[in-house]
Amino acid sequence: MISIPLVLTQAHPCSYLDTQQSQSVFVHPDYPLSTSIYAQLIEQGFRRSGDDVYVPHCPHCTACIPARIAVQQFKPDRSQQRCWRKNSHTKAVIKPAVFEQAHYDLYLRYQQTRHTGGNMAESSPEDYINFLSSFWCDTVFIEFSIDNELAGVAVVDQLDNALSAVYTFFDPKFSGYSLGVYAVLWQIEHAKLQHKDFLYLGFWIKACQKMAYKSNYRPLQILRDKQWSELSETSSLIVD
Repeated sequence: MISIPLVLTQAHPCSYLDTQQSQSVFVHPDYPLSTSIYAQLIEQGFRRSGDDVYVPHCPHCTACIPARIAVQQFKPDRSQQRCWRKNSHTKAVIKPAVFEQAHYDLYLRYQQTRHTGGNMAESSPEDYINFLSSFWCDTVFIEFSIDNELAGVAVVDQLDNALSAVYTFFDPKFSGYSLGVYAVLWQIEHAKLQHKDFLYLGFWIKACQKMAYKSNYRPLQILRDKQWSELSETSSLIVD
């Protein structure tokens, strides 16, 4: 066991549930993190945002539930199979997690279309790269191209026995390709090829549509009472 200093944030409006206040516990910024330490923390429900590692710690809400896919047992549904076939000619290139102007321009187009009015649509180049990359984590950018045109980017952390899906953004003109779904399917297949056990998806929030989609990937494991267990059909919200 390792001892890590933690810091509790002040309460603030929740980004996912309009009626809730949110608090998080962060690893103290002076603590020297590494990919191997993060691999232990993510198993306990923590997530990375830039160089920061945190877990929700809301006194009156437990809606944010850590979720991961057991990749070796994953079985795509019909919709996911169609998405995979539709992207049979989509090319993926693994690149370093460094600033590229084309990626940044794509990120802004995505934010302005999918998250109109949000602060992320006004991200500076420094905001953008500091949010997605990290000085201490083994992170890569997966660049997806369709007909030799940049279509999307998936940000992925590479851990000892798992991959962690950090963020995905894509060009709205390629929305018909369901690149958000395809990015998850690609990461599942890549994790299998690397003989890894899991793909971490962040938090599953049943009451939040933009976070509930994760229950579409089966078998999905969730962390409750410090134990990972498979999410049952009856407790999930399926969004096609």
